[in-house]
Amino acid sequence: TVIRKECHFLGYRARAGRIRTGPVTLGRDVFVGEHTVLDIDTAMGDGSQLGHSSALRAGETVPAGQSRHGSPARPTDVDHIRVGPAPCGTARRAGYGLATLLQVFLLYVPLTVGGAHLLLAAVPSLEVLLDPASLHLTSARFYAEAVALSLALFLGSVVTGAFAVLVVPRLLRPLVRPDRTYPLYGFHYSVHRAIARLTNLKFFAWLCGDSSYVVPYLKALGYDLSRVEQTGSNFGTEIQHETPFLTRVGSGTMVADGLSVMNAEYSATSFRVSRTSIGGHNFLGNAIAYPVGGRTGENCLLATKVLVPLDGEIREGVGLLGSPPFEIPRSVERDSRFDHLREGDELRRRLAAKNRCNLRSMALFVLLRWLHLCVLTVLGFAAYDLYGHHGTAGLLALAAVPLAGLVFTIAYYVLVERCLTGFRPLRPRLCSIYDPVFWRQERLWKLPDKHLQVLNGTPYKSLVWRLMGVRIGRRVFDDGAYITERTLTTIGDDCTLAASTKIQAHSQEDGTFKSDHVTIGARCTLEVGAFVHYGVVLGEGAVLAPDSFLMKGEEVPPYARWGGNPATETVRYAAPDTAGRSRTDASREQ
Repeated sequence: TVIRKECHFLGYRARAGRIRTGPVTLGRDVFVGEHTVLDIDTAMGDGSQLGHSSALRAGETVPAGQSRHGSPARPTDVDHIRVGPAPCGTARRAGYGLATLLQVFLLYVPLTVGGAHLLLAAVPSLEVLLDPASLHLTSARFYAEAVALSLALFLGSVVTGAFAVLVVPRLLRPLVRPDRTYPLYGFHYSVHRAIARLTNLKFFAWLCGDSSYVVPYLKALGYDLSRVEQTGSNFGTEIQHETPFLTRVGSGTMVADGLSVMNAEYSATSFRVSRTSIGGHNFLGNAIAYPVGGRTGENCLLATKVLVPLDGEIREGVGLLGSPPFEIPRSVERDSRFDHLREGDELRRRLAAKNRCNLRSMALFVLLRWLHLCVLTVLGFAAYDLYGHHGTAGLLALAAVPLAGLVFTIAYYVLVERCLTGFRPLRPRLCSIYDPVFWRQERLWKLPDKHLQVLNGTPYKSLVWRLMGVRIGRRVFDDGAYITERTLTTIGDDCTLAASTKIQAHSQEDGTFKSDHVTIGARCTLEVGAFVHYGVVLGEGAVLAPDSFLMKGEEVPPYARWGGNPATETVRYAAPDTAGRSRTDASREQ
C-alpha cells in the first residue's frame, strides 16, 4: 500500500464538542494520494485507489480494484500508480529500517551530545560563564556573553543551513536520474529523501517568500523559472517539492501559497522522479498538489484546493475549480481594476517600493528570530547556573526550562503580532498588491506558528487566539486549526475546529488583494481539512464536512450541513432545545 504525504486519517472525528472514534481500513495494494482525508468508518478494498486532493466521508468505501477521486469521492478511470515494480523484498525493508535507527542512535545523538559538550568545554568564555565557584545571574558579563553566544549560534546555523540547502543537494543530484525507476529502501532512495528534506527547509522560504527575493532563491535551489516576470509576489512562503531540479514554472505565473510539487511517483516497491511543469501566465491558489503529468497548460487559473487533472485534454485559457475540477472563466472584470498598476513606469516605481518594504520585513524577520533565540539562551544558561549552586531548586529550574521557553515563545510572538498591527484590528480590504496597506498585512504572514501546534486539542489554544485578536467564544475545541487574519475572525461558543482546518480571511488573485470578515456561529463544526474563505458566515450549529472548501461570500444557514469542493448544502436539520425537543417543534407548540 502506498500512502502519499499530507494525508489525514485520524481514526476519530470531532463534532459538536464530542470525540467519536472509528476504524479506517486500507486493504492490500491500496494507493492514497496527497492532500487526502479519510474520515472514520471508511474502507478501501484491495487494489483500490484514491486520488490526490480527495476525501472519503464517514461510511464511504472504495470497492476492490476501483479508483475514486474528488471531494466527496466519485469513480474515475485514472490509474495513479504510473511507475513499474522493482525488486524490494522483506530483507531490504528490514535492513533499511534498522539502518535508519542506527543512524539516529549512533550518529545524530552522539553528534548532538558531543557538540554541546564541546561548546561548553572548548569555548573559553563559557568556562567563565559556567564557573561553579560563583553565581553569575547578577553579572552583566553573564548576559553579554549569552547574547554573543546566541548571535554566533544563529549566524552559524544560517550559514550551515544555506550550505545544506543550496550546495549539498546539487552534489547529490547526479546520483538520482530522472525518469529512471529505482527500488525503494536503497541507496538511491536515501539520496532522494536527503534531497527532499534538505531543499524543503522552511527558514529560507519563509524569509524570501511573498517578495521578489524568492525568485533568485528558488533558482539557486534548482527551479527552472524561465524568463521571470517579476511581480514582487510570485511565490508565497509555503512551497514544497520532492526535487527542485525537476520543477519548471512558466513565465508570468503567480503562486499564492501552499503549493506542493509532486515530482516523485511511487509504487509499493519502487519510485521515479520526473519533470513537473506548470505553464506560463497561470495563477495558483492555496493548498494545491501539482502532480507529474498534470493536464494544465498556459494561462490557467487553478483555484484553492483544486484537483489538478491527470487525464483528458490539456486545459488552457480557463479556470479550474473544485475536486474533481470543472471549468470556470479564467478571470472576471472586477479583478482587472488594478491592471494599470501592473505595467510600465508605474509598475517599476511601485515594485521598487515593495522590494524596499520587503527587505525591511526580511530584516525584521531575522531580528525577531534572533531575539527569540537570545532570550531562550539566557533562560537556559540561567537555569544551568542555578543548577550548579542550589541543588534541588536548581534542578527544578533546569527542568522548568522547556515550559518557560514555551510560555515565553507564545507571549513573545503574540506581542510581536499585536505591535505590528498597532494593537488595532485589521479592516476588510480591496486593493492592489502594490498598495502599502497590503505590504503591512503581508508582513504578518512571516510570523511563525509552530508554537501554536503544541496547544492543539487543549483549552489554551483558544486563550492564545483571543490574545492574538480572534473574537472567540467559550468552550471552543481547537484540534489544529490555522487562522490567517485573527482580528477579522469571529468564532462563537461551543464550536469545534478539527485538525488541519483553515480559516483564511483573504484572497490574492492576479495581483489583487481582498480580505473580509469570517463569522462562525455558535456550536458550528469544521471537520478535518475544511477550508473557509473570506466573507463567509456560518449560521449557528452548521457543520462543514471533511476536506470541504467553503468559497468566499457564502452564507451557511443555521443547522445546515455543507460539504464538498466547492461546498454546497447537503442536508438541513432542526436543532434540539434545552428540553430535548427541536426548536421547530417548540415554536409550533407556541
